[in-house]
Amino acid sequence: MMVEESPKPGKRVIVGMSGGVDSSVAAALLLEAGYRVEGVMLHLWAEPGAKSNACCSLEAQNDAAEVARILGIPFRVLDVAELFRRKVVEYFIEAYTSGRTPNPCLVCNREVRFGFLLEYALRHGAEHLATGHYARIERTEEGEYRLLKGLDDRKDQSYVLYTMTQFRLAHTLFPIGEHTKDEIRDMARKLGLPVAEKPESQDLCFAADGDYRGFLRRHAADRLKPGPILDTEGNVLGEHRGLAFYTIGQRHGLKIQSTEPLYVVEIDAVHNRLIVGTKDKLGKSHLLAEEVHWISGRSPSSPLKAQVKIRYKAVLKEAEVIPKPGGKVEVHFREKLRDITPGQAAVFYQGEVCLGGGIITKAW
Repeated sequence: MMVEESPKPGKRVIVGMSGGVDSSVAAALLLEAGYRVEGVMLHLWAEPGAKSNACCSLEAQNDAAEVARILGIPFRVLDVAELFRRKVVEYFIEAYTSGRTPNPCLVCNREVRFGFLLEYALRHGAEHLATGHYARIERTEEGEYRLLKGLDDRKDQSYVLYTMTQFRLAHTLFPIGEHTKDEIRDMARKLGLPVAEKPESQDLCFAADGDYRGFLRRHAADRLKPGPILDTEGNVLGEHRGLAFYTIGQRHGLKIQSTEPLYVVEIDAVHNRLIVGTKDKLGKSHLLAEEVHWISGRSPSSPLKAQVKIRYKAVLKEAEVIPKPGGKVEVHFREKLRDITPGQAAVFYQGEVCLGGGIITKAW
């Protein structure tokens, strides 16, 4: 049985503000609940030549500051550019140049937002950090914290939060998780917030042009080595420009001649080879995930039935999750999935509860 955390009027909470509608309304809802609210924006690294990181542009800072003024709360900007570069950008480059397709938001949440910023909040006397994520936190009668999907299934962000720990969940609030995006925009309009209609950013936040390929050319050119493109029978069809420029399921940009469409079916980083095949060659029903994190803090002692998401926008699929030694799991799906991609996260659910997840390293 689940019990909800009750509001704690008068308690201090720091809200991670982005200048967008979600974090702005999160701050407003906490004020309404009686918390003492302060807004903090993180100044993140952006490559030279970019005006700023898309997540903390000058426009975003001005929007967040204006929202804070309207709400009557303190607001400040913290410079974490070097931390972001070391933890997120270097991870991104290392993953891509090793033939994996990473999701930098996972690392940013783990290391920066719920690492640095949560520690900052607690160190400066706040009881909680709050963000504008579409997710929910509930506590069992036994005192265990659980991460739940946001009620708006279209906007649910629990996937990028699977690395949350019991300690972090105990000190985190997700005020908008009980609402839909439409409701949040409507609240912002009623509050007269200037960000009510602001669109969401979709680009890679730290790249000057939002293009990861261009970013890699500029920052990891010495690690982008050409190599052979082979079909599934081992025949050489052409040459790739560097494995970092390709991802599983990709069709365009291969620049090879064929009588029928060919897709990337495997990235062989060990031998620097790109394997392509026809559409019927796509799809795997098993994966291995490593660096597995369980939100409860306990790894299951036996296989379990779960629903698994293999990337942020993927549909949940029924599977058996089998724990293995060394923080690994095998996931066996009931059907073949086209886009199981090393470097992405496999995240495990039972109903609305996010159990945890790990980084995909292999599919078969």
